[in-house]
Amino acid sequence: MTDTVNPDPAPAVHFRPITFKTVVEVCKLSDTLSPLHHQMVADNAISIAQGHFSEAAWMRAIYAGDTMVGFIMLHTGLGYDDRIDCPGVFMWRFMIAGLHQGKGYGRKALETLFEHLRATGVPEMYTSCEVGEGSPEGFYRKLGFTSTGKMYGDEIELIRKIAPR
Repeated sequence: MTDTVNPDPAPAVHFRPITFKTVVEVCKLSDTLSPLHHQMVADNAISIAQGHFSEAAWMRAIYAGDTMVGFIMLHTGLGYDDRIDCPGVFMWRFMIAGLHQGKGYGRKALETLFEHLRATGVPEMYTSCEVGEGSPEGFYRKLGFTSTGKMYGDEIELIRKIAPR
């Protein structure tokens, strides 16, 4: 019998709605980021407050197995009162807690999201990020995002095509 090595031993990643019981835990995830990474993403409490007042927000906690590891918020393109001028789905916020970075959860979360978007017929997804030290730009590019050439304030806009099934 030959021993096999699992090349991807991390638990499956999935999304759960944020509830009264989990909102504080989601907010506390922001406290786990390094100062450099904290500068690159809004605090989860601010994101949840903004999302609560947006008709176009889709917010979820990211779990690996039963462990909360991150937060994601999309803007579905249904309204433009949020200052997001995008023709479709825009990843408004995305973070993986500091203790869980480097374990593949971010990649798995976005791959799960891409599959969900593909299943619902969404052809592409946009996001934006700051550039420079601590920027997630390289991470996004490894996952197939490319620059649109547009800017969101000081952030570059990126797009990722979602291949049909």
